[in-house]
Amino acid sequence: MGKAGNAFIGFFYLLLALCAVSLSLSPVQAESLSQQAQSAPSASEQASSLADLQKQLDALKQQISSAQSDSQLVNLSQLNQTLLADADTLRASLYEQQATITTQLNVLGPAQDNAVVQETREVVARRNNLTRQKEQIEKQIEHASAIYSNAESLAVQISNLRRNNLKTQLALNSGSMLDVDFWRPLVSPVAQDQQKISRFAQQALQGWSSAWQPDWRLGSAVFLLLAVGCLYTRRHLENALAHMCITLLPEGRLRRSGYATGILCITMLSWSIAGSLVGYTFSRAPDVSDAFASFVDDWERLCRFSAMLAGLGRAFLSNQRPSWRLSNMASPLAEALRSFPPLIAGIVLLFGSLEQLNSAAGTSVSASVVVSALSALSIALTAGIITRRSNQIRKQMIARGERTESRSTLAGLMHLATILTALAVLFSLLFGYISLARFLTYEFVWVGLVLSCLYLFIHLWNDICESAFDQNNRCGKSIQETLRLHERHLAQIATLLSATGKTVLILFALVALLNGTFGSTTPLQLLQKAVEIWGGDGLGKLNIVPANLLNALVILVVGIYLLRTARRWLEQEFLPKTMMDKGMRVSLTTLFANIGYVSIALATLSTLGVQWNNLAWIVSALSVGIGFGLQEIVKNFISGIILLTERPVKVGDLVSISGIEGDIRRINVRATEIQLTDRSTVIVPNSQFISQNVRNATMGNAQGVVTIPLTFPLDIDPEQVRDLLLTIYRENESVLEAPAPSVTFSQLSAQGIMLSVTGYVASPRVVSNTRSDLLFEILRALRVANIALSSPQKMIIEKEAPEA
Repeated sequence: MGKAGNAFIGFFYLLLALCAVSLSLSPVQAESLSQQAQSAPSASEQASSLADLQKQLDALKQQISSAQSDSQLVNLSQLNQTLLADADTLRASLYEQQATITTQLNVLGPAQDNAVVQETREVVARRNNLTRQKEQIEKQIEHASAIYSNAESLAVQISNLRRNNLKTQLALNSGSMLDVDFWRPLVSPVAQDQQKISRFAQQALQGWSSAWQPDWRLGSAVFLLLAVGCLYTRRHLENALAHMCITLLPEGRLRRSGYATGILCITMLSWSIAGSLVGYTFSRAPDVSDAFASFVDDWERLCRFSAMLAGLGRAFLSNQRPSWRLSNMASPLAEALRSFPPLIAGIVLLFGSLEQLNSAAGTSVSASVVVSALSALSIALTAGIITRRSNQIRKQMIARGERTESRSTLAGLMHLATILTALAVLFSLLFGYISLARFLTYEFVWVGLVLSCLYLFIHLWNDICESAFDQNNRCGKSIQETLRLHERHLAQIATLLSATGKTVLILFALVALLNGTFGSTTPLQLLQKAVEIWGGDGLGKLNIVPANLLNALVILVVGIYLLRTARRWLEQEFLPKTMMDKGMRVSLTTLFANIGYVSIALATLSTLGVQWNNLAWIVSALSVGIGFGLQEIVKNFISGIILLTERPVKVGDLVSISGIEGDIRRINVRATEIQLTDRSTVIVPNSQFISQNVRNATMGNAQGVVTIPLTFPLDIDPEQVRDLLLTIYRENESVLEAPAPSVTFSQLSAQGIMLSVTGYVASPRVVSNTRSDLLFEILRALRVANIALSSPQKMIIEKEAPEA
């Protein structure tokens, strides 16, 4: 017979043995079982116990939902453990009763419908009673199991709440690292943590063993070899990248930024792909648990972030090609810092994996606290060692007479921020604020990651724009020949595109800093958040909370800095390359700054959570203020906007208002600055330019007029004098040929002949100097020609002396 036949015979004999045992059970044994069943708790007592457990479970749910502090969660966790033990005890008792009743029913056997021997009434009643008790006990077991399952879920929820509090409640004191009890979860872990970690280890071993099953063995070997190949080919890819930068990219700074970006991409892709292949190898089997699969997904994401940290460090240090280094860091310093980027990446990967392990296994919060403390301590010490090592190298270079790099103010502030953060983390760990230390550590890593990427991509984009629109390069020549652009226009396009790209990158970095977190935020999520902010989603749903104050302060400071940088860029780089006159450039810059300040104020209020539909009280307060003290200020402000938009006067115009004549130097929000001929400045409120008569001598490119009236005696030759004056005007370099100078016979009187000579100059500003030069020439020419000017006549009246 085959194997199937042998299995069938074995199963048949097993059934016969069970029947024999059941038939050989004596009435005395049946009676003892009946007594055991009767000695068990009654159904009413069990129902009462289940009801009490259910009430305790409902009360725990309400208390957990309203718990505010960690101490309350600890007490609720203890109560929940007691509830778990009671539910498990009751469920075990019910299982025993179920087994007893099942044995009694087996002794009585199934009901005989058409039996040859008629059963007695007592047997039928006994079977029915036992069946009802069994059904009731099964329901109670199901109820007890539900209570136990809910209690287990509550335990997980309490653990997650405490773990979240550890991450979010910065003022939570978890005990100092100097306390002996703080290290107890590491030295002598509790039994529950050991069981959970052992259970998770079994799941991991199951994934490992499944990967090497005969059906999966070949694929696992191939994936692991591919992972090793990704790491091995990284060096060759970097050499190929350097060759491509030399042969394909034009000479200049684009090679440096392109090579640094390529190093980042190669490092990140090689390690990320290797990590993904390793994770997929051991989690692709269908029998892998969900907890282990989720752990592998989080671990792969952590590998990508750690690879980015290492890649950024290698890209900035550029120890393989120091001449291509993006920053002006000295080579001895870069060589001394070579090992720190992979060290930080390894620390982040190691302790991040341990935190994910605790979360996946569901260990106690005390174990998570220890891991968080070790992670923060390691990163803080590494950051402190980096700063100390940098200072030592610089001092050694100065002692040897070598030249060190010149650090900017921003670099000095970042160096100081690193030291202060490391000290803050160490003090937080010593005083027991593990949550604060963990927050500072991961925020430090995230801010450094974002700022490093911003620095790299800004340089890359700026170099791309300059190289693409450089007329000396092939791309720039092609663009210039295709679009028929002037060299000045190419420079303008490059500057404008560079500024646009920088603005987009800075805004994206702000979104990353304000909405991203290390280890969980992906570039796609940041892009979606930026699109939401661009579309205005959520601006009307914000509420003022203390956490938004820091974000509002960041937006205010960074916004003012960016606005001033953009204004300086407009004044010094972009607008001078246009065909606009100076007045138009200054007006546009001032209008841009005013709009920018208003936008920054609105953005700051939005970040604070101010809802615009609830600002009626602000409008009312402003109305009262305008009616009393702010009327003149608002009037001048509106007048300034009108001056900047309609431009009846602009910077550089020669104006006369209220007896004041001078050049407009600046149009501010409230007043306009006018510089007089003696170099003094008069501040005129903007409202006067709107409400009063203003003489603008240079509006519409107006020319200056030089008119000199002269009075001559009646005995001169007028035509000779006219020719003489016209000759003097024509020979003067400042007098224009068109319109031509002219002499007008203004007046004929007893005092003489009055002639007015008129000429035009290029600007009203040269009228005074030209008039002075012409008067000198006229006086000299008249003396040469012996022509005198008319002198005022004097009438002398003599009185005769009275006779004696």
